[in-house]
Amino acid sequence: MSIHRPQSRALFDGAILSRAAGDALVKLDPRQLIRNPVMFATALVALLSTILTVRDLGQPHVAVMAQISAWLWFTVLFANFAEAIAEGRGKAQAASLRGTRTGTIAHQIASVDATTFRDVPAERLRVGDLVLCQSGDTIPGDGDVVAGIATIDESAITGESAPVIRESGGDRSAVTGGTRVVSDRIVVRITADPGQSFLDRMIAMVEGAKRQKTPNEIALTILLVGMSLIFLIVVATLPAFASWSGTTIPTVFLIALFVTLIPTTIGGLLSAIGIAGMDRLVTFNVIAKSGRSVEAAGDIDVLLLDKTGTITLGARQAAEFLPLSTVNERDLAEAAFLASLADETPEGKSIVALAQSRFALLEPPMAKMSFIPFSAHTRMSGVDIDGIEIRKGATDSIAAYVADKAGRVPGGLPRDLVQSVEKVAKAGGTPLVVARGDRLLGVIHL
Repeated sequence: MSIHRPQSRALFDGAILSRAAGDALVKLDPRQLIRNPVMFATALVALLSTILTVRDLGQPHVAVMAQISAWLWFTVLFANFAEAIAEGRGKAQAASLRGTRTGTIAHQIASVDATTFRDVPAERLRVGDLVLCQSGDTIPGDGDVVAGIATIDESAITGESAPVIRESGGDRSAVTGGTRVVSDRIVVRITADPGQSFLDRMIAMVEGAKRQKTPNEIALTILLVGMSLIFLIVVATLPAFASWSGTTIPTVFLIALFVTLIPTTIGGLLSAIGIAGMDRLVTFNVIAKSGRSVEAAGDIDVLLLDKTGTITLGARQAAEFLPLSTVNERDLAEAAFLASLADETPEGKSIVALAQSRFALLEPPMAKMSFIPFSAHTRMSGVDIDGIEIRKGATDSIAAYVADKAGRVPGGLPRDLVQSVEKVAKAGGTPLVVARGDRLLGVIHL
């Protein structure tokens, strides 16, 4: 069994590391450091230590002072670097999504009835523009179908593995940029300008490094600030005690002690941990809009999804053949096998694989077969072989097809066929009905 997971960038990606190194220096800006009080205090004492080191150049203890200053600056830069890496991974995910948008070429047309089109980049489309989308094309932007009917693969956006039907008119006309046309052709009127589409909003959420702190982070920050103030008071009183005992403590040593006592590690990595949590969810195709969502996700132990094969393979898979009481299962499997040989979808390939594993079926010569591709108009596909027509598809479409072949008005379906369809639907699967000529054979459970 294989688990379908989206690809994730390596932790030490060269492009991310090089950009993070520059961002770590930019984050030394006091206006950014002040957002993290602990690291702001560390940067201040690092600056003070550096000034004292420069002042005491030539003194015997200057080497120790320089080493302390270097470690203090390293602490600040490391915290900035860790946060920059976390932000960089989120920006890389957003860049990947943005590439889907900017790399799409649209077939723009002047009118619904136009027979010619011109190719333009998707980012040049504006509200009201008409585009032609054919089988295999990526829809260039959010819009409404104004002509035609087609099946659309929306798995990249919604996660739904089954293609959906979109047609002009009614409540099934809306399409989303970045989805793919599986069959047929449609004309789409763009309804969102660049920067306002669904994909753009996804990118904005992924890039959202400017996030609100969660209640737990706020409470922890208050605790860290309180501890830092306590240790500051402790360190500030040491010179008085040392003077009373007749000795002195170098200022740079007091600085080193203060930084050692305050919780610099937790303070430095707190924001990076939050951003990294949001990025980790993105690798599982989950967008967290706030840090609170990340905390809620940490409490989830089991996530249940429907559709056979969605969890393991990311697409629906054929699970079983359910023949009618008067039909042999091998006959149903053979008909489904022949009707799916030219079907390049994961579902079609899984039907072929299931039939071969169950009954060791062999492929007949392709020259004898004429394949009928799936169409959103007919909602079925199949094959014609030696004068025999085999079709598989939606229940109502196959029922109408069989009735037409038999020369009768579409009527009631066999009771056992209805029971099989309901059984598959109640189990969360998708039923595909198979027919040979004017005879119903059974159901495929996807």
